Amino acid sequence: MNVQPQPIFLSHPDLFRSAAEAGPHDILKLYNPKGNIINISPSLEPNSPNSCYKLEVVAADCNSEPLGVELAGALGFDLLSMEKRLQGLEKKILIEAGETPAVVYEMKKQPQLTGFIPFQSVEHLSWLGLFKDLSEGTHKPSPFYHKRTLHKTKTDSLEVSDEVRQYLKTPTFDNWQWEDAEIMVLLQVMYTDLDFIATFNIEPEVLQQFLFEVYRRYNNIPFHNFKHCFCVTQMMYGLIWLTDLRSKMDSIDLLIMLTSAVCHDLDHTGYNNAYQINARTELALRYNDISPLENHHCAVAFEILEKTESNIFRNVSMDQYKRIREGIIKCILATDMTRHNEILNKFKSILSAFDFTNKDHRDVLMMILIKVSDISNEARPMEVAEPWLDCLLQEFYNQSDMEKLEGLPVTPFMDRDKVTKPSSQTGFIRFVLLPLFIELANLFPCLEQHIIDPVRKALDYYTEMEKALEREKQNRAHSKETAVGTQSTADSQTDVGPEALKADVLLQAPIITSRGAPSD
Repeated sequence: MNVQPQPIFLSHPDLFRSAAEAGPHDILKLYNPKGNIINISPSLEPNSPNSCYKLEVVAADCNSEPLGVELAGALGFDLLSMEKRLQGLEKKILIEAGETPAVVYEMKKQPQLTGFIPFQSVEHLSWLGLFKDLSEGTHKPSPFYHKRTLHKTKTDSLEVSDEVRQYLKTPTFDNWQWEDAEIMVLLQVMYTDLDFIATFNIEPEVLQQFLFEVYRRYNNIPFHNFKHCFCVTQMMYGLIWLTDLRSKMDSIDLLIMLTSAVCHDLDHTGYNNAYQINARTELALRYNDISPLENHHCAVAFEILEKTESNIFRNVSMDQYKRIREGIIKCILATDMTRHNEILNKFKSILSAFDFTNKDHRDVLMMILIKVSDISNEARPMEVAEPWLDCLLQEFYNQSDMEKLEGLPVTPFMDRDKVTKPSSQTGFIRFVLLPLFIELANLFPCLEQHIIDPVRKALDYYTEMEKALEREKQNRAHSKETAVGTQSTADSQTDVGPEALKADVLLQAPIITSRGAPSD
């Protein structure tokens, strides 16, 4: 409805609810004449006959009605969370674009946002019969990843095609093709195909509940989210198969590594340890500035595992559980990048005499494997890896913006005013990724083609991009100098007479050589 063009003086949003004939829990949105969403507050500018505000009821309180709850639950929707998420997205769009894009304005006119939930096909999200067409084109992600609200669904069997099962074992796996519900199934496939279900007597419903709780505890942040959790786990799974670790290590070690990957960033806040320590956050105080995030990830993991219904280790012996707990803590704490050189140097020192029967050697290898998996995006095809860099930079920029706002030391490699896409990668690949990956390939030469060759190509790609940006920067600077010089010449010429100007032109005219080019 359109609000009548009369001055607005209000002290309470209920006035708007009355005008819109809306209920106390309905969601209202107010738009200015440009179509931008504006806050309903006493500071509103008065409208006029030529500038009418537009008031809409964009969502009724569906959750208050039994039918609404039933429909939302059946389709896996949490309406309140969805609305909150949409408001956040609209705010980001408004901040970045300055006004509501036409496509968003058109979407608001669609029936989905005016009070009812449309029935849509959910076959592509089936928890059974996962026969996905792998020839589908890849989908570019938004750097603002938002997970869906999933509802736990019981599955008695997992019917995933052999093609998908084999694809899941490769570093080229494209996570962007898969919905969150499908990813939950793929994680179950990993535990099944590594024989963990039978070996450790893990009930399928307990595994599902465990993964569901894990899913819930990953936050809606640009990079360290549930999809990142899956990518790290999938790379770990692929490395286990590529290096034939099943014949070299105990199943319990493989279980530790896979579960560590699943849990390694639980409840990540999107702000790294340096921020936690400098801002004196609750996590930094709790863990005495020692790997606050990684300690927190471990703690959340074992909170989940303390619940009987989600404890996938509840049928193992006490000794096995102690070994699993020790291993998971060791692996997750190893993902703190401040320990990178320490762990890599330890691995290099034992590499020449590496012994798979030596527990200390295996422990170091497990730490190396989760570190490789954690920072393995550049080992994937460029169309998979590059969008992840966009997500990471967005999270970095969010942190540096917050550091500036709070007067904290700004993390140099996160500063949006200093860091470019290629510059963020070239040094990281050259001094962190390649040295780590090369040492792992020294133990497993088969990994050269799978993870080192793609990383070298990524380094070449970003090096060329960096050079191109530098050339563009120099060209812009040269163009600016030329423009300033031209303006200065024009200004000086306005101060002299016609005869002087003519003489000046003659003196500056180049001498044309026989080749037709100016002579110096």
